[in-house]
Amino acid sequence: MKKILNFAALSLLTAVTSVKASSSNTEVFTVEKLNELNQLHSVTLSPKGESLIYGLKKGSQSKDNHLYRQDLTTGKVKQLTSHSAAEHNVVWADDGQSIYFLSTRSGSSQIWQLMLGGGEAKQVSDFPLDVNGFTLAKSGDVFALSFTVKPGCADLACTVTAKKADAEKKYNIRAYDQLMVRHWDVWATEYKEQLFVAYTNEQGLLNSAQNIMANWQSDFAGISQVSIHPDGNSIAFSAKDSSSTELTRTHAWTTNFDIFEVALDKKPEQDFTVVNITRDNKAWDASPVYSSNGRYLAYKAMKTPGYEADKFTVQLRDNRTGSSKAVAPNWDRSVGSLAFAPDNKSLYVVAQDVGQKSIFSITPEFNEVRSLYNDGSNGDVMSYGDTVYFSRHSLNSPTDLFSIDKHGDDLKQLTNINEDKLANVNFADFKQFSFKGWNNEKVHGYWLKPANFEQGKKYPIAFLVHGGPQGSFGNMFHYRWNAQLWAAQGYGVVMVDFHGSTGYGQEFTHSISRDWGGKPLEDLQKGLDFIVKDQPWLDRDNACALGASYGGYMMNWIAGNWPTGFKCLINHAGLFDMPSFYQSTEELWFPEYDMGGPLWGKQDGNRTAEPSEDYNKFNPSAYVNNWQTPMLVIQGELDYRVPYAQSLGAFTTLQRKGIDSRLVMFPDEDHHIRKPDNLVVWYDEVFKWLAKYTDK
Repeated sequence: MKKILNFAALSLLTAVTSVKASSSNTEVFTVEKLNELNQLHSVTLSPKGESLIYGLKKGSQSKDNHLYRQDLTTGKVKQLTSHSAAEHNVVWADDGQSIYFLSTRSGSSQIWQLMLGGGEAKQVSDFPLDVNGFTLAKSGDVFALSFTVKPGCADLACTVTAKKADAEKKYNIRAYDQLMVRHWDVWATEYKEQLFVAYTNEQGLLNSAQNIMANWQSDFAGISQVSIHPDGNSIAFSAKDSSSTELTRTHAWTTNFDIFEVALDKKPEQDFTVVNITRDNKAWDASPVYSSNGRYLAYKAMKTPGYEADKFTVQLRDNRTGSSKAVAPNWDRSVGSLAFAPDNKSLYVVAQDVGQKSIFSITPEFNEVRSLYNDGSNGDVMSYGDTVYFSRHSLNSPTDLFSIDKHGDDLKQLTNINEDKLANVNFADFKQFSFKGWNNEKVHGYWLKPANFEQGKKYPIAFLVHGGPQGSFGNMFHYRWNAQLWAAQGYGVVMVDFHGSTGYGQEFTHSISRDWGGKPLEDLQKGLDFIVKDQPWLDRDNACALGASYGGYMMNWIAGNWPTGFKCLINHAGLFDMPSFYQSTEELWFPEYDMGGPLWGKQDGNRTAEPSEDYNKFNPSAYVNNWQTPMLVIQGELDYRVPYAQSLGAFTTLQRKGIDSRLVMFPDEDHHIRKPDNLVVWYDEVFKWLAKYTDK
């Protein structure tokens, strides 16, 4: 493969307009300010490339959440909507004269159309159920819609009747015949999210919709995983096959999402034939996208069954010949999102890359990969002509919109939606570093100085450990673990992308599997030793560590395997006892791959193999005799990924051993703390615990 990596975009880093401190800045960043920030959503580019439309939510708790149109020639911004109900899921009509969006302004979630030349929005759908999401064919007459329905129902009215009957029942039970019985923060019900097709009538309205997976027993992957052929003659979507009970039974322990394609004949009623076009691949297939000329279907695929952190490689199918091929298969990055360039001869993709989420251009004909922009965390990639538009955020700036040319040059910032709110905020300086970790291999990380840093002073350390475990605390503006908030409290922040982190090649990512407490711990230890020598303002004897999910696991692991490393630990939703975790989590493919199989061993015909030693070898609860470090334990009670008994186990152990500890439960949160008021309390608890054990 000929591989082209253009690093000229690195020279653009200084051109990015971001909020920086000056001598007149007096404010430090707080979680309250974080909650007040304007947030972009529903970003979409007009068909002729002359304007962008985006949603702007003015604060996490604000009801001021409307659509705006920005002229890309003049920069002029116009507010398009002002109804008390918000709008989202924006789709342009192909003629560029109107947009469609979802809104609850009629009492339920329905599709509305707004003519951009003036006038009020009109409701174009009036279904008896909420529309969860939709997309539209370029031809303008075919809609794909997502509804939550009762599988097997012939129409939407059947689901309405079933829900009414459920509401009238005088008993309340949950009963299951197969996994999974719950996911993230909800118990499974007999209602599933499924994909429908609808056609506009002569008035441009939608009055009926047909389920293309009516006999399926489970959900599809959501409207973001749907693409309609520009001519409206076919639709492609990603899902786990649930067309039979036997196939559905395996969903809890398989990652085998496939791409399905359905031919459409634009008749009000038709018999759908759902074709699995990735049947031969038993691993994960996702994100189908038709080219604008209809010639190609691109998607991304993994190779390893059961492994959710395998590398996603772009696949391209020629719709004329039916042949498919992997694109740039030797490129050692995992694709996150993909979109065709206007000429349909290349693809723009986003992939994690050495602490960034970078934009690349891939030319399938030659398997060429070019780096276009690689600073910060980038997404929402769209293009017209020679210009690429995208959203970007970084460790010192929340999300705004930018553009570059197709060569990665001429960087322009198009929006600055928080200019006023951050005008006087003093953000911390940060820098990426590298060191020799496990096996003397290069490992990267970031440090942030305290926001009001003074030369010559030493500062306590907040040592943040990311979750995943195949994840990264890279160059991003995080709303739940925002590094600037620790810096604002006077801490030097250190984050290490240990072995297992994403964006450094698949071998590096894969290296954590079957070794949760090995290489990562060594990297964390070596990384901290390195950075306190490299940056002497960091006070090694005045450090606390904190993390969530796998990061929380690592707090429990550190407590038993690095017991004198820190003055305190903060464990959010951390795995404590690996055998009981396996028996109570929902996505079984995760521990089965990373821990070497089911708890009792792999099944091989009628013979059961020996159980994996990992469940005990890397089990934090097996090392509690070494625990001595004070620990704050935090948990969402609705967390079904890491059920709250894991945190209860850690806290019970701490209390019984007489170690200073505190348990904070959030009854209405899941694996993450999402509600703004709860987030304020979460940070308050964290900062109080840090202050209790560090000297500032």
